[in-house]
Amino acid sequence: MSLLTIEGLTKSYNGVLAVDRVSFVLEEGTSTALIGPNGSGKTTTLSMIAGLLKESEGSIQRDFQSGIGFLPQYPQFFPWMSALEFTEMAAQISGVEAKKVRQQAIRTLEFVGLGSAINKKTGTFSGGMRQRLGLAQAIVHQPKLLLLDEPVSALDPTGRREIMNLLKSLQQDTTILYSTHILNDAEEMIDQVLFLKEGKLVEHGSLAEVKNRYAEPKIRMRFDTEQAAALFENRQLWQMHRHKNIIDVPLSETGPTIQQILGELANGESGIAGIDRQNVSLEEIFLKVAGVK
Repeated sequence: MSLLTIEGLTKSYNGVLAVDRVSFVLEEGTSTALIGPNGSGKTTTLSMIAGLLKESEGSIQRDFQSGIGFLPQYPQFFPWMSALEFTEMAAQISGVEAKKVRQQAIRTLEFVGLGSAINKKTGTFSGGMRQRLGLAQAIVHQPKLLLLDEPVSALDPTGRREIMNLLKSLQQDTTILYSTHILNDAEEMIDQVLFLKEGKLVEHGSLAEVKNRYAEPKIRMRFDTEQAAALFENRQLWQMHRHKNIIDVPLSETGPTIQQILGELANGESGIAGIDRQNVSLEEIFLKVAGVK
């Protein structure tokens, strides 16, 4: 069932189009990544859906009643407030029933990993803690739609993994739309991807659909040394691409079969350390859509 329908969404500033006639639908209980180069209109799009910016043209149809949660890229806090005070304030503003505010705020802070810091002043928080607190204020009222602008940008790899796991656990009851430039993380949890470029929606669909459109299967060979990889490359058996000790061989109608590649590797001392089949990644698709060579 559709939860959010965007039709022809447009935003202009002084005659310059920041978002240009963008249309898409979010289904209930899905997770969608909004990606694109810097300045492509991601934050503007999220801000219009959140109601923080008024669209110049187009329509936003929200098929739900329980509100929206929004985490900006750079969340701001009152440094003299404790994490609990701030989250309680967010709960009150978001319409949580008065008698449930404290209980819900505490439960939410524990959920995002700040249970031991609920009484600490936000002015003492690290970047990672601030990002977790931002997520807490965005979900304390249990919104149906959660909008996140670069939710893991301030976190180290361990923190990113923890937050992504939290978001996965929210998916059953929450529809998530988030912008990100950390594509490996996004690839693990999204159902749909939206590519913005210069304010236009230039590619969209389920992750499987988009990958199929850009499918470039290849065999990746990892050699023990760069010298071994170079020796194999110099034999010029097929079209291939080498980077240090890794060689990629595209699989195509005119290229070699997997059996031919394996047979050639078995013909001598190849120095092979590993071999596997790989499909196009979201990062590779991003570079193609963005026009990066």
